[in-house]
Amino acid sequence: MDTMSWRPPYYSSKFRHVFGKPASKENCYDGIPITRSVQDNYFCSVNPKFIAVVTECAGGGAFYVIPISQTGKIDPHQPKVCGHRGNVLDIKWNPFDDYVIASSSEDSTVKIWEIPKHGITKSITTSKQDLLSHSRRVGIIEWHPTARDILFSAGYDYRIMIWNLSSGEPLIKNPVRILDCHKDAILSMSFNTNGSHLVTSCRDKKIRVIDSRTGKILQESSCISHRAIKVLYLSNLKMILSAGYSKWNNRQIVLWDQDDISVPLREEDMDGSLGVLFPFYDPDTHMLYVAGKGEGNIRYYEISSEKPYLHFLMDFRSMLPQKGMGIMPKRGLDVTACEVFRFYKLVTIKSLIEPVSMIVPRRSDSYQDDIYPLTAGAQPAMTAQEWLNGFDKDPILISLKPGSNNQQYLIKDSEFCKLPDFIRKEQVRVNAIQQKPEQRNIEKVQDQKKNFISNGYDLSECPPPKTENELLQMFYRQQEEIRKLRELLAQKEVRVKQLELEIKNVRFSSIGY
Repeated sequence: MDTMSWRPPYYSSKFRHVFGKPASKENCYDGIPITRSVQDNYFCSVNPKFIAVVTECAGGGAFYVIPISQTGKIDPHQPKVCGHRGNVLDIKWNPFDDYVIASSSEDSTVKIWEIPKHGITKSITTSKQDLLSHSRRVGIIEWHPTARDILFSAGYDYRIMIWNLSSGEPLIKNPVRILDCHKDAILSMSFNTNGSHLVTSCRDKKIRVIDSRTGKILQESSCISHRAIKVLYLSNLKMILSAGYSKWNNRQIVLWDQDDISVPLREEDMDGSLGVLFPFYDPDTHMLYVAGKGEGNIRYYEISSEKPYLHFLMDFRSMLPQKGMGIMPKRGLDVTACEVFRFYKLVTIKSLIEPVSMIVPRRSDSYQDDIYPLTAGAQPAMTAQEWLNGFDKDPILISLKPGSNNQQYLIKDSEFCKLPDFIRKEQVRVNAIQQKPEQRNIEKVQDQKKNFISNGYDLSECPPPKTENELLQMFYRQQEEIRKLRELLAQKEVRVKQLELEIKNVRFSSIGY
């Protein structure tokens, strides 16, 4: 092979040309004094209603809560949430309630705040709940991804506390569980999809996968060539990602098999800069975004389940360095503009918050189903007590299609007729659950008369999906399998044509043509 003609393999992807679009000046948040804390946290949390940003205040810690639509110059006397006696280190919105936010602080406390629906008109100093069991500063808080009112907090006392906020107590001194399996400060933590497992990075350079309910260590990695600062679960790809430094102090991202973290799947050295890497993963598009603290660029990749796993796409370049970042949940994106991700960059040097939209370039103005699959919504899959009792459930998914009102996706009549026969029968049974009692009794009698489907299987032996959402996922999985089979068939047809041409060439050459 001619080495001069070699080119690196081209990676084909619908997200190959995603580009970052910074907001115009009038759509930024200007005049916000951002915290000077040196903690390697994001200092920003966003939902479709509000943006929360950590700031400074005399005598303690505080953060702003600003309506998402209130862009432009911020009033210097903008009211704050300021009940902590020490600097605020982390803030997180409740994923199932856009008006509840948690904050952690150097004063060893975690506080739960309720934000008025019309926004803050005067500074808030009294929290809804105080969580007081940590003995040292609390650096990280995370909400459980599927259970209502379950909050995890990690402190510099090397402990992770689990709190049940639905107990109704005004003051909580004793958490429902304590995970005491770390020997040094916890740097970051991330849940898998249903919240049954938790992956953590620690100052002792170890990555641990633990049972989030009991704290039992399921796996532990002590790879001496990689020092992890941030970790993320990539559950839909059965992987874990860590971002940190190599043994040569180069910034590095590493992919691990979630079932075996003894040896990395892929190590990717980035550069020799010192700023901590902030990784963000979008499970809907399989895209990984990596931003560096103290710089303005955002690199983005697509991750696959096959080698080489990590595919570099492009980077967004900016002269405005970020100290921290927030991201908008998928239900808050502008799907009409093909926006698949949105960052909120905290720019300290200009006291500015700059939104940056990641957009897939498409000519069509219609809704793009292929880049907006069903995604996790704002409805919890179970109560706090159900999770504490040992249940694990996947998130309830929603459609982002305009007009669906971000509710659990229901199958429309136009799509119902396309479903396979056995799924349609199960859909009728699911719909019956939502009918009035007398209607359900009628359906039950009719079901007893027709308890066999066309292929001879008893419906009682084939339990239906628990929700319509699961039913739709089953349908789309079948559609995906059909699509793959069609692609395989097309490849086979091309191969058959190639072989036919080769046979013709052999015949012609044998008779002297």
